[in-house]
Amino acid sequence: MNDSRQRDTMTQNLPEDFASGQTDGNFHEMELTDGDILDAMRHIPGYLDISTEDFRLIYHLAYRHAQTRLFSSITARRFLRSDIKALAPDMTLDKAARMIVDTGYKGLPVVDGVGQVIGMLTETDFLRHLKAENFLDLMLKIFGQSFEFANRCHETPVSAAMTHAVVTVSENASSMEIMDAFSRHGGRSMPVTGANGKLAGLLLRKDFLTIFQLKASQ
Repeated sequence: MNDSRQRDTMTQNLPEDFASGQTDGNFHEMELTDGDILDAMRHIPGYLDISTEDFRLIYHLAYRHAQTRLFSSITARRFLRSDIKALAPDMTLDKAARMIVDTGYKGLPVVDGVGQVIGMLTETDFLRHLKAENFLDLMLKIFGQSFEFANRCHETPVSAAMTHAVVTVSENASSMEIMDAFSRHGGRSMPVTGANGKLAGLLLRKDFLTIFQLKASQ
């Protein structure tokens, strides 16, 4: 196989997003200029029979290989928090709020009678239900006597305020899949499901980022 045909074959095997210097999971690979490549080649003794295009392709492939090697062992199962008490959809919001506060988390998953994740209830959901932009706005509404008591939490079930289109990952989700899932919502935590689709635990964004950064520095 000649050089041009071999290069074309290698290029066909690359994901489309390599063209823009972006890889799966929102990794942003530094794009090399011809000047960068030529400067690097000048530091290598001897004659290199390679074009800047071929050099850039090798760099892309090496970057992907290193990425996979570093992060393939990071799965959701390794650092999910399994000691999670899920919320029931018919539980009232005041009781759900107490559970969330007691855990120290910013939200908890909601499961049905068989343990399937059907939603997520967070502090943001409470604010949305109470028609407040943030907690300071909520306090001002209460102090200003403009608070709608029809939204009282002891009368409202969790199912009426939770986020229904919840983003989840499986226990076997890779670091790339986890990053993609977190990029699709702005929450601080995400439910993790087992092989049977039932709740296995909660994945905190801060835990994932901490372990991810430690692994990347090794």
